[in-house]
Amino acid sequence: MDGDDLQEIRDGFRELVNMAPADLEAWLETDESQDAGHHQDGGESTGHASGRRIVRIQRTNKDDLSDDDYEHMRKVVGYVRRHLAQRPSGDVEKSRWRYSLMNWGHDPLA
Repeated sequence: MDGDDLQEIRDGFRELVNMAPADLEAWLETDESQDAGHHQDGGESTGHASGRRIVRIQRTNKDDLSDDDYEHMRKVVGYVRRHLAQRPSGDVEKSRWRYSLMNWGHDPLA
């Protein structure tokens, strides 16, 4: 990835991850967060694990981000964009759809 690619990834990540690290950390501690998403073998959901990683990325200086961090940021951007396109009708405030997005750092009601 060249500098332009990295900048594009950072821009998309900053645009779509609209939860501050402290807010995302607090959210990840809730039962709603821990229940949302796909759980393999009864363990932590993919989105919940992603949320913990997003917090770490948010708190990392851009010069210290690894290629693996950038790949995760790209994954977050793709997930959030796809999930937003699947918005259900009606009130989403207490929906699993919203809770899943929040695990990925995006609160659609913010």
